[in-house]
Amino acid sequence: MSTIAEFSIPVTEFALHDTLERRPDMVFEVDRVVAHETSRVVPFVRATYGEFDGLTGILEDDASVAEVELLADVEGERFYRMVWTERAQIIGYMVAELGATVQEATASDGEWHLRVFFPERDGLSATNEYARESGCSLDVTRIYGVDELEEARHNLSEGQYEALTAGVERGYYDIPREINAQELADELDISHQALSERFRRATKNLVTDTLLVDQSDEDERN
Repeated sequence: MSTIAEFSIPVTEFALHDTLERRPDMVFEVDRVVAHETSRVVPFVRATYGEFDGLTGILEDDASVAEVELLADVEGERFYRMVWTERAQIIGYMVAELGATVQEATASDGEWHLRVFFPERDGLSATNEYARESGCSLDVTRIYGVDELEEARHNLSEGQYEALTAGVERGYYDIPREINAQELADELDISHQALSERFRRATKNLVTDTLLVDQSDEDERN
């Protein structure tokens, strides 16, 4: 039985902790992950917000990064190919050993938030066991059963749903606005950057689903 799970991992126990300590406002988003073995994980990572000057050097010094290559540098974001060390081996275990697909992985505010598709439900149990043995704190926040996979296609995480509904209820989308982004972020107890990231991803997912944009190629890349 296929399962989609959403969970979080503290950055202190996963990847890019050193970088996020030095660039706390930065948001990292994994576009896709390649893992041929548990200990060698090759993610393609998008960096947004924060200070970009010197970022590549900081990533090179990060204990969780074995290799880093800057692929694109455009206004407001950078795109990297990285090789993560065994510090991030849990994601390698899921992809290489369990055949899982990482649909979303975003780091901000001290945590990694992931949404992972497991071909078999026992893959989540195996991941939990692997996390315990590896000393990794896995906080599962949502699980989609097979009957909910069609609903999961909308790709709204709990945080994205909360941000959108709060925005509507508090007048963020009104003209003129009754609340600005910083005030709304404060009410949700998250950073302005995290709120912007949730809005961006949620809007993309809703538009994609509503307008029936074909994302099969992107899903294959992920």
